[in-house]
Amino acid sequence: MTGRSFIKMHGLGNDFVIFDAQGTPLSLTPAMVRLIADRNSGVGCNQLVVMEPPTDNDSDLYMRIYNADGGEVEACGNAARCVAALAMGERDTNSVLIETKAGQVEAHNTGTGMVTVDMGPARIQWDQIPLASAMDTLHVDIAAGPLTDPVAVSIGNPHAVFFVEEAEAIDLENLGPQVENHPLFPLRTNVEAVQLLAPDKLRMRVWERGVGITQACGTGACASLVAAHRRGLTGRQADVILDGGLLEIEWRDDDRVLMTGPVAATFTGHLHPDLLAEHR
Repeated sequence: MTGRSFIKMHGLGNDFVIFDAQGTPLSLTPAMVRLIADRNSGVGCNQLVVMEPPTDNDSDLYMRIYNADGGEVEACGNAARCVAALAMGERDTNSVLIETKAGQVEAHNTGTGMVTVDMGPARIQWDQIPLASAMDTLHVDIAAGPLTDPVAVSIGNPHAVFFVEEAEAIDLENLGPQVENHPLFPLRTNVEAVQLLAPDKLRMRVWERGVGITQACGTGACASLVAAHRRGLTGRQADVILDGGLLEIEWRDDDRVLMTGPVAATFTGHLHPDLLAEHR
């Protein structure tokens, strides 16, 4: 079989095309990424992920992440769990250190079919997210229809978390792009509509930057718990229910955010050489 091999995986329906370039380098243009991610003419995915050799001596590998629109992004929690599962299987170990554009993340096999990823510290200062100007990130002065008064958080990537009465009633398809591209967010932002179900349970729907509505967003779930705790709505631990399933999130006292959830492999394949030829 000719062509580049890949594995298709997902975390709660948030799906990825993953390439292993730890031995053989892989160079991708934004046009190539968009073609591979296309669900009609390519493989289809929310994000494309490349496993590469680490740039530091402490990490086991580097994870490069592209959104479906071709743009490279800093972090992806569900992808981190998938890549961690692959790397732990390759190395026959129960933990790995993954280097990303947003920093190093540590992942562990829980032994129960789940993977826990330490996403690092939550960033809550305006210039860490970043926002275009200094302001209180606990109450950000933007609105789009019923979405008002969000909390801004970065989990290696920017999020605007809106608390709503009923998450299902929010028209994310139309409101998500308005918030994503608001001038307050120079790098654009992910958008979460979050409903408080109980002091330890949240319902979250998400519009992902550069992708659109997805079944799950790991960093979004982390951001939602951080925002809810900062608002006094929850403790430091909660289950976050997404369209694709449930993630367990903990914001520890040392400020690090832990995410636990399942991973699944869908299929393996090879890209036909002709697929990308005209986009090189």
